[in-house]
Amino acid sequence: MSSGWFETVAVAQRRARKRLPKSVYSALVAGSEKGLTLEDNQAAFDALGLAPHVAGLPAKRDLATTVMGQSISLPVIISPTGVQAVHPDGEVAVARAAAARGTAMGLSSFASKPIEEVVKANPQTFFQMYWVGTREQMAARMDRARRAGAVGVIATLDWSFSNGRDWGSPHIPERLTLREALRFAPEALAHPRWLAKFVKARHVPDLRVPNMADEGKQPPTFFGAYFDWMQSAPPSWEDVAWLREQWGGPFMLKGVTRVDDARRAVDAGVTAISVSNHGGNNLDGTPAPIRVLPSIAAAVGDQIEILLDGGVRRGSDVVKALALGARAVMIGRAYLWGLAANGQKGVQNVLDILRGGLDSGLMGLGRASIGELRPEDLVIPPDFTRTLGA
Repeated sequence: MSSGWFETVAVAQRRARKRLPKSVYSALVAGSEKGLTLEDNQAAFDALGLAPHVAGLPAKRDLATTVMGQSISLPVIISPTGVQAVHPDGEVAVARAAAARGTAMGLSSFASKPIEEVVKANPQTFFQMYWVGTREQMAARMDRARRAGAVGVIATLDWSFSNGRDWGSPHIPERLTLREALRFAPEALAHPRWLAKFVKARHVPDLRVPNMADEGKQPPTFFGAYFDWMQSAPPSWEDVAWLREQWGGPFMLKGVTRVDDARRAVDAGVTAISVSNHGGNNLDGTPAPIRVLPSIAAAVGDQIEILLDGGVRRGSDVVKALALGARAVMIGRAYLWGLAANGQKGVQNVLDILRGGLDSGLMGLGRASIGELRPEDLVIPPDFTRTLGA
């Protein structure tokens, strides 16, 4: 269709693969080592079945919920990712799409657009923090986010600098120098539609991270900030509590896969946790989030909000996550494929696909609202779940 509309996230991914330079697409697919976790994040959803009813189905279904005090029209929010080279409008286009569909935006510290522009596009923006630099620098970053109007913080701590992929990692330059531009030119010229968007916007992918800039200084490059991150001593649970206190508002800890860590998160006073394994980009061989969700929900589900991040591609995946104890899900690659395929409209298209699939799932299962979903709505294989750190 000339409008650029697509009917599933898989179609969006195929278009993204076609339209993006190979190195950009490879960076989005990512994954680490053999890709066991990357694969399991989606395969685990496929292993779960649905148990539908045939009559007495609800004529209307309520999909709305709240996450960290924000009312959203469906239980799907944007997970923070850096998208420097996918589309010239980057995170601003994603934020507008999320706002148009009544949901919240997670903005990465390593994003290509400054938080002030993103909050303007979507007032329901959560700012994502890594443990990078000194406490003074981190406090200043959160203060900037607060002044910009961010409504919550997402602390991402599940990263141990695991790298190397069996299928090879793309070359990503620190800066787009003349030499790097010449090296990249054949890829760019082979994807004229991608290149034309950046030419029209009159800028090339910058590879700088404006939200990591110290006051009065030039934003560092992605790799400059990444190097600082690698040099920063990993945070303790006391540091998590300090971050939460320093922010003083809704606070999510992202990357929890163990019951004992979930309990420590409750003790640290967080508002929410995201059950996540960094999209398969960290330690390879960790189970899919949907496999560990039930044990975490059983342990702390009545004390904090639980979200799930990893492998969501369909509305039925959202149904499965909610039935097993999640309040909402976060999406990453799914919206990046949409952004690559059709800009802001493509991200809206992805959210519409997930909304439609979720609504169909509720209807078929005979549930009038997302809050009614239960494990008995699913067909769960006997060896499906994993319980870590109980």
